[in-house]
Amino acid sequence: MKGATMKIQSKTTGLTQLGKGPARPSKDLEAFPNAHPRRDTVIAFRCAEFTCLCPVTGQPDFAQLEISYIPDQKVLESKSLKLYLWTYRDVGIFHEDAVNRILDDLAAFLKPRWMRVLGRFHVRGGIAIDVTAEQDFRKTE
Repeated sequence: MKGATMKIQSKTTGLTQLGKGPARPSKDLEAFPNAHPRRDTVIAFRCAEFTCLCPVTGQPDFAQLEISYIPDQKVLESKSLKLYLWTYRDVGIFHEDAVNRILDDLAAFLKPRWMRVLGRFHVRGGIAIDVTAEQDFRKTE
């Protein structure tokens, strides 16, 4: 648009993980204010390298995670999500439990309007497993 000016503002006050030195696994999620809280905006993260352990054999399980949500007041900071997902690397957990725990943890922190976590676990023993957990927090119970 000719003659239009745009001011981009970043609210990073309080973010401690972003730009910090060597990364370590951390359950400390961080967020920043949603600049458009009156609009339903779908935010989607794709993690191609999620790992956890089989709780029975201890062998590694690999998955692609897709996390989608409609924020209310807070937007998840991506590096803190990466460090959070990293905490599962040495955890023995069934696929279904991992996906549901991730949804529960993120939803408790963000208080979104809606959220879905999809785990596409790689083939083991000839079977691939996809697990989807979803919740619409706008619905009253």
